[in-house]
Amino acid sequence: MFGSDPHAGFIVASYAVTAVTLVALAVWIVIDHRTQKARLAELEARGISRRSARGGSASS
Repeated sequence: MFGSDPHAGFIVASYAVTAVTLVALAVWIVIDHRTQKARLAELEARGISRRSARGGSASS
């Protein structure tokens, strides 16, 4: 299939770079999510709560 295509190397490399990039982004998102959850838990443990958790009116 790719044996006779002179552009096969470029095509395969393009798919490989895209796959690696998507996996790296997914890993980065998971790590960032865990980091943000840990920071939020630490703030809440110190008594700092989210504005959305306080209730009240929606206006500033």
